[in-house]
Amino acid sequence: MRVDDDQGQAYSNGHTASSNGSTPRKSFHTAVNGHTPGNVNGSGSSFTNGAVKKLSPVRSPTYRGHNREEVVRILIQGLLDMGYSDAASVLSSESGYELESPSVAAFRSAILDGSWSEAEAILLGSRRIDPSEGLHMGDDQHGEGLVLAEGADRGQMLFWIRQQKFLELLDRRDLSMALMVLRQELTPLGHDIHQLHALSTLLMCPPEDLRTKAHWPGTVDESRKMLLQDLSRSIAPSVMIRDHRLAELFDQVKQTQINQCLYHNTSIPPSLYSDHLCDREDFPARTSIELQDHTGEVWHVQFSHDGSKLATASQDRTVNIYETVTFKRLHELKQHSAEVTYVAWSPDDTKIISCSQDAKARVWDVETGKLRVTLQHESAEPTYGITAAAWTPDSMRFVTASHDRNSQLCYWSLLADEPERPIYVWPKGFRVQDVAITDDGHWLVALDPQNIIRIFDLHNYREEPPIKSAGKMTSISLSRDGSTVLVNLAVGEVQMIDLVTRDVVRRFRGQKQGEFVIRSCFGGAAENFVVSGSEDGMIYVWHKENEALIEKLSGHGRGVGGKDCVTTVDWNPRDASMFASGGDDRKIRIWTNALSPIDGISNTLNRSVVRHDSGRTSAMRSTL
Repeated sequence: MRVDDDQGQAYSNGHTASSNGSTPRKSFHTAVNGHTPGNVNGSGSSFTNGAVKKLSPVRSPTYRGHNREEVVRILIQGLLDMGYSDAASVLSSESGYELESPSVAAFRSAILDGSWSEAEAILLGSRRIDPSEGLHMGDDQHGEGLVLAEGADRGQMLFWIRQQKFLELLDRRDLSMALMVLRQELTPLGHDIHQLHALSTLLMCPPEDLRTKAHWPGTVDESRKMLLQDLSRSIAPSVMIRDHRLAELFDQVKQTQINQCLYHNTSIPPSLYSDHLCDREDFPARTSIELQDHTGEVWHVQFSHDGSKLATASQDRTVNIYETVTFKRLHELKQHSAEVTYVAWSPDDTKIISCSQDAKARVWDVETGKLRVTLQHESAEPTYGITAAAWTPDSMRFVTASHDRNSQLCYWSLLADEPERPIYVWPKGFRVQDVAITDDGHWLVALDPQNIIRIFDLHNYREEPPIKSAGKMTSISLSRDGSTVLVNLAVGEVQMIDLVTRDVVRRFRGQKQGEFVIRSCFGGAAENFVVSGSEDGMIYVWHKENEALIEKLSGHGRGVGGKDCVTTVDWNPRDASMFASGGDDRKIRIWTNALSPIDGISNTLNRSVVRHDSGRTSAMRSTL
């Protein structure tokens, strides 16, 4: 798309400036976005997809090693994105490059305007009949059709265009025309039989339900923009630059800098002005507070969603709740008759569930510390403990999990007439060690200790295809967006699994595990870290993106059971410079970036802790 000043010809991908490499038949005109003066639809002259406009001074074809044409066209698009249309026009005129050829710009306009015949003609390069002469016109306007990306299917693109046409007719309640499009335009393509069947069912759909069932956004204009985005992915990027490409490149630059900065722990993106690097001294690698209220091993810690409180569960049968400024203990919850294995905050932080080896789960009011309801799985053998719990977004319903194969997953509602009775119990046949619910309340993720992650649709209780593992899994932790899950494996590895593709996308190695349940979590302002406990008394912190082990912190000392075990960790969701850990030494440590005299405590961590109560019970051993 640059004019060769010596030859007077324009080249794009090695072709002369014309319709996809054909000889130009009309003169070039200045254009931005492919629009010629006095011809908004870009139909007045023949261009290649991405043709040039006029002669310009000879310049190097590269800019600091980058293709000059690509750089300028992306800058033109960026200026237009930001609203600087005059500046974009000047840059296009001075450089001799234009963002898009008239045919590409006309295709964009045809899609956004709903001119479906015009869009198809441009896509396919169709010849059209001149009504005044009754003759076929030449290929000056559309040539051989748009140049597509490698592997793109022109038939699929045509199907998408006609599908949009069909849906808009339905939206206008023009059912006869919609039916005609379905029969005479979509069906002959023979492209997607299943989609055709789905579209045919929409003919009987009530108007108020149409957009939901068709997966349409709020307006027709928005749906056309989405269609254009889908179509643009199939068009060669040299011909039609993907929308907002400059912003995408900036995002990639910032993400690369974040990935290369091992200690990046802020939600504020790095500046483009200079290279980015965070100071290790700002990372929460020091113990600022140590809590010693429990008289048994600490098996679970969890911050409230607003970060203002911390709940801890212990072998000593109690749950403690602390505020997170001075870490004063607010409540000591003591009604369980056996070890407490798990705590779960409601999304609104007004309630907490505690799960125990006494086969009961209890719901507590956080403000008063009073017990609201006690729950027990119905079973012929009520001897199995409740292992975990997870809330739905409304803070009124939740799921509890158990090792009992006859009653392993129960769904409860505090709004039910009898909240002590589950509103649904999943069919028996497996056990559940850990459980989580996505923030949108759609998916229930359950860890079956038989090396399976089971996923259920909470809307209809149906099970999706499971995720199977080659090793024994002990705990799970969801990312904030619910797209990935961390899994601790007994072989001494933490895996990050994509819940959509079911693939292991990251592996974090180094921590020790094999005998006990060890927990991990995402951490940092933007979940840039993965942190896990370990059976060697250490806390392991990895960079999430590059899997690098960045910290190995001396965590917890030896418990009465003889193990230096860090069982549980959790990162404060509102204070990126704070996380908590709990271990066999009966202590909870609060990690921050603040200097504190307690930093010297690491010298005493390996000393034996002498207490009068019993050691670790077999409930948390690898007999899962």
